[in-house]
Amino acid sequence: MATRKRQDRKIKTRAGTSAKRVETEWVVPVRSLKQIIAVFLVPPAWILTRAFFSCLSTAAVHHRFWASEEFWFFSLGVLLWAVTFFGLPRPMLLYVFGHELTHVLWVWLMGGRVSRFRVSRTGGYIVTDKTNFWIALAPYFFPIYSIVALLLYGGIGTFVDVEPYRCWLFAVVGFTWAFHITFAIWMLWKGQTDLIEHGTFFSMMVIYLINFLVLSLMLIVAGRDVTFFSFGRELLEGAMEFSDQLLRLAHLKGW
Repeated sequence: MATRKRQDRKIKTRAGTSAKRVETEWVVPVRSLKQIIAVFLVPPAWILTRAFFSCLSTAAVHHRFWASEEFWFFSLGVLLWAVTFFGLPRPMLLYVFGHELTHVLWVWLMGGRVSRFRVSRTGGYIVTDKTNFWIALAPYFFPIYSIVALLLYGGIGTFVDVEPYRCWLFAVVGFTWAFHITFAIWMLWKGQTDLIEHGTFFSMMVIYLINFLVLSLMLIVAGRDVTFFSFGRELLEGAMEFSDQLLRLAHLKGW
């Protein structure tokens, strides 16, 4: 993503100070600060991951979630995409278009403007007057084609009864979400300037957290026995377990 940034200069003046007075300023680069923040994102990532797999295992073992229509149609969509991704020519133009369009949408959400939008099979870019880590990382956590499918389903549902086709919605979401996650992993593996610009560790933590939040939301919607209340309870139990382990470690270290 290409961006156009305005350079601002800040001039500091200090009047009435003695020549002998020496002031020391501690300047922490924003990039370094983000890496410190990333360390504090590790506990929430662990708690969220624990809650997701705990709810998934409970739903699968005790409530036969694996036998539900939602699970099988979602899995069908994932399987069809896996065959497409690994067995057929990869639709690079479709991915690049969605990637750059996601940048554009998040620029607009952040109040910026886009003056140029270019895509091709070999890559793409936008020219904008605003950029931040949300805009840069959005294509890796915002499954745009899944969002489009849900919006179309909801929009059509205001005029006709689409409930009989609900199972196929899960297939489409499975297909498009698998499209999103496989391309995201593939592109991240190849190395992306979007991550390097804001620090790889910080970027990966943000991408991981939001993708798992999206996955958890899909589990709550699809799993009839998984609710926001039960998922929140698992989050609380995970937070308490993490705190207990941290206190035990501190006690063993004599802190």
